[in-house]
Formats: sequence, C-alpha cells, structure tokens
Amino acid sequence: MSRSESRPVPWRVAVAGLVGTTIEWYDFFIYALAATLVFAPQFFPSTSTVASTLAALSTFAIGFVARPIGGALIGHFGDRVGRKRMLVLSLLVMGVGTALIGVLPTYASIGVAAPIALVLIRVAQGLAVGGEWGGATLLALEHARTRTERTLLSSLPQVGLPLGVVLASLVFLVVRLGAGDEGFVSWGWRVPFLASAALVVVGLLIRLKLAESPEFERVRRQHTVRRAPIADVLRAPRIWVPASGITIGSSTLGNLLLAFMLGYAAKAKLFSASTMLTVTIVAALLWCVALPAAALLAGRIGRKRVLVAGTVGTIVWAYPYFALVESGSHAGLFLGTMVAAACIAVATGPYGAYLSEAFPAEIRYSGASIAYGIGGVLGGAIAPIVATLLVTSTGGLGAVGGYVAVASGVSLIAVLTLRSPYSVTASALAVRLPEETGTP
Repeated sequence: MSRSESRPVPWRVAVAGLVGTTIEWYDFFIYALAATLVFAPQFFPSTSTVASTLAALSTFAIGFVARPIGGALIGHFGDRVGRKRMLVLSLLVMGVGTALIGVLPTYASIGVAAPIALVLIRVAQGLAVGGEWGGATLLALEHARTRTERTLLSSLPQVGLPLGVVLASLVFLVVRLGAGDEGFVSWGWRVPFLASAALVVVGLLIRLKLAESPEFERVRRQHTVRRAPIADVLRAPRIWVPASGITIGSSTLGNLLLAFMLGYAAKAKLFSASTMLTVTIVAALLWCVALPAAALLAGRIGRKRVLVAGTVGTIVWAYPYFALVESGSHAGLFLGTMVAAACIAVATGPYGAYLSEAFPAEIRYSGASIAYGIGGVLGGAIAPIVATLLVTSTGGLGAVGGYVAVASGVSLIAVLTLRSPYSVTASALAVRLPEETGTP
C-alpha cells in the first residue's frame, strides 16, 4: 500500500475534527445562551433576580469545572488506547446530554429534582468537552507533515468554538423571533437542544471514518505507551503549570463576550437580546476567519510572537471594550466586540500547536487536555460569575475591564514561560520519566 493510501490527507482529518468540535461547542453554548436568557426562572426561581441569575450561571461554570476532570479521564485513555475512540465517546456523551436538557421538566413540574438533573447533565457535558478539544487538536496536529502545516491544521478544531457559537446563536435567534418572547420562554428554548440530536448523528458518522493518529501508532509500535500518563504529566510542573495559564485571559474575555454581555446588556436596557445575538454572530464569524489567519502568521514568524501579540491585545482592549458597550452606542458595541473577538482569535490561533507540542506524544493527550481544562476553569468558568458580582458591587463595567486585564496579564507570563515544542525526543522519554514498556 502506498504512503498516500495508507495515510489520510491531513486536511481531511482537520476538517473532520472541525465538524465534530463545532457540534460539541454548539451543544456547549446553547446551554450558555439558555442559562443567560431563560434558565434562571425555569430552574432556579428566587425572589432575588441576582441570586437566580448567579445560580443559572453557576451551572454554566460547572461545565468548565468538569473539563479538567474530563481531560484527565479521556486524556488517560486517549494516550493508552488512541485518540479516535475517545473523540467518538466525547461527542456521544455531549449529544445525549444536550438532547436530555431539551426534554427536562422545569422546577414548576418536578421541584428541586429539575436543577439537580440539570447540574448532573452539565457535569457530563463538561467531562465530554474536556476530552474533545485535546483529541481533535491532536488528530489534526499529528497527521500534519510540516511545522507550518501542524500550526495551521491544529487551529481548525479551535475554529469549532466560534462556529458553534454562530450556529447556536442563529438557532436561538430564529426560534426567539419565531416563537415570540412568551413562546420562547415557555417552550421555544427547548428546540435548539433537541436539534442537537441530528447534528450528533452527522458528527458520529464523520468521526467513525477517521484514521488513528500516526504518532500514536508509532508510540504503540515502539511499546512506549505509558501506564499512567496523568502521573507523568503531573511530574512535569514546569510544563503543565504555564500551559494551564496561556488561555486564562482569552477564555475570560471570550466567555464574557459570549455569555455574560448578552444578559447584562438586556437587563441594563442598553441593547435588546436580539441585537446582542446578532453582534455576537458577526463577532464569531470574524473570529472564525482571524483564528486560522493568526495560525498562518504564526507559521511564518513564530507561534510565541503571535500568542504574545494577541495576549497583549486583550490587555490593552479590556477596558475600551466594556466602556464602548456601556456607552449604549450601537456603533460602539459593534466596534468594541469586533476588536475583542479579533484579539481572542490572535491569542488562540497558534495555541493548539504551541500547547500540544509542549508535551511528548506519549502523554500529549493527557497533558494538553488537563492544561486546557484548568485554563478554562480559571478563565471562562468563573468569568461570568465574577463579572456579575463586580457589576452588582460597583454598578458598572469598569471593574470588569480591570479583571480581564489582570487575567490576560497572567496569560502573558504563562506564554513567556512555557517552552514549546517539546525539547526532548520521544526516544529519550524513558530517561526523563520512570522507565516502563509494554502495550495497553
């Protein structure tokens, strides 16, 4: 069998990964939109609007908290039995969980069992997403043949995030306009969750046709599969600690843009929910284009330089973005959101390759997934909650801008600290880590 026949075209693998991550992030962000717009009264009734909103946003955060756990679990088996199987599993868990939310009774029907069930489903979704990003990124990265190709193709699963946002926002916008405000709150919000079932079937059919990573196959042939890849990762804090901090800033700003601002602008009567959804869609489309463009640039001038530029951009733009939104000007809203989306895209374009190649292939799935999950918890998970508390205590968005700038400062230090790609070859791994051999 020829080389071209035995090894799939890298672009096809990357695009297949993009389709899967888009579906998973669609599932993840329809929850974010629902938590912002309807979950507070439906599942967390309270005499305090702030309290019920915080409770709803907390379930959104729970999904992020579960991500590093999912990254550890799915990453362990991804390093032991292969990337492809874990990607199929993660998509299946996410899809089933999303469909269940679509038929879940509310608090008015079954009482406290409703929010408990919602939280449990959200935990399952978080576990699934925790293993999704690492697997999709690694399949694209490890099928690529050159350094530039690895940087670009590993960015495509990242594009699944804004594409999922676009898809989720469009579905919510159409349903909201079609059902009206009362119909949307009553039953319309369930439609995007139920529609996910069809998307998951498509995604599973695509993923089942993927080939296993050539680098994992090499590890298996050489009998260097690790028995406890998570333990190996934790023994290398000089890698996983800074790796976990790289996206704290962009994750913080991104989730405020996607989840928090929608509800805040509507409650503060700055802009309608439909206006915010429309702007979010346009910003996410820009994000989709700018992200691979940043990866291409990184392939030419270096990954670290682009990551530093994007992270500095989030620091500089943090306060102007929120000031422009708070001005109540539609032009200000559009400008502020577009620049913020561009900064996030630049700060994450080369991230997949930079983070993944900080770890050797033998522990790469576990290492990348755990670091990605921890960054999500410290960034995106708590961002809407912290922002809500800051706005409640200060009465405005100024303090939120400072919070984003500080989070991005942490990421800048992490980018400058992490060394990538992995500086020791796979053949030397047994020297640096406890010696072991054998197949799983």
